[in-house]
Amino acid sequence: MIPQIPHLPMNPTLAGQAEIKEHIRYSQNGQELTLILPWAAGDDYSKGPKRPLILFVQGSSWTTPNLGYEIPMLSHFAEEGCIVATVSHRSAQDGFPFPAFLEDVKCAIRFLRANAVTYSIDPERIMAFGTSSGGNTVCLLGLTGDDPALKTAEYADQSDAVCAVAACFAPTDLPALFDYLKAMPNITAVMAAYFGADPAQWDSVMRRWSPVYRVEAGKAYPPFLLLHGTADPVVPCDQMDKLYTRLAEAGADVQAYYVDGAEHEGNFWSPDVRRVIRDQIIRWLNN
Repeated sequence: MIPQIPHLPMNPTLAGQAEIKEHIRYSQNGQELTLILPWAAGDDYSKGPKRPLILFVQGSSWTTPNLGYEIPMLSHFAEEGCIVATVSHRSAQDGFPFPAFLEDVKCAIRFLRANAVTYSIDPERIMAFGTSSGGNTVCLLGLTGDDPALKTAEYADQSDAVCAVAACFAPTDLPALFDYLKAMPNITAVMAAYFGADPAQWDSVMRRWSPVYRVEAGKAYPPFLLLHGTADPVVPCDQMDKLYTRLAEAGADVQAYYVDGAEHEGNFWSPDVRRVIRDQIIRWLNN
């Protein structure tokens, strides 16, 4: 007897499908972002609910982020109904010293708010997620929301504040980090590119763009999730410890996790790490 052919249900709401839009220029200086959208290509998403947005900044040593690096992990957020924007910024080694990277990412947030209707974004639910130098960037986003000193002319009527921050193996204390890296080849040239030509100014510039030195007691901050590998040879784990302590002492909502034996990228991304990040981000964005 020939077995009966089984039946499976269709997907009338197109749940779990995603569309990628690349090379979206968000600034007149040429910077781009990639969007992962939680619907099928060609779907009329304008009639659906506004979706929360995760803005992701890939680590790049403050040079040029690879927008495709974490697409496999980030695409799973589309299954949860979230939009993801992975964002580029100007490179500190191409003549754009600090804080050009931060100004650009803030501009990207304002661009996305300005185009919230186009992409069905809920402008009240935009959070930031980053790794390594991108982790430094998103921590600064959380600590400097709508700082007029960092707002460029583009989309200046929009807010660049975020509602939550998740940072992995982030540099948080740049003077300590670059002291640790002082034996690295060409470190003097790297620091000149990042912090300016005058070494006498480096310490003050590094402190300005170090999250641990930007935390103020009594100031309202979004919630933070921090993760760091205990065997990280690039950014020592005590960089997380310092920011965790500063935020906790200031009364901020902060959670932190050590990833035992993990280095920088690579073996850091265990299933448990991905689960903790995913679950916390979804809780934040669904509140």
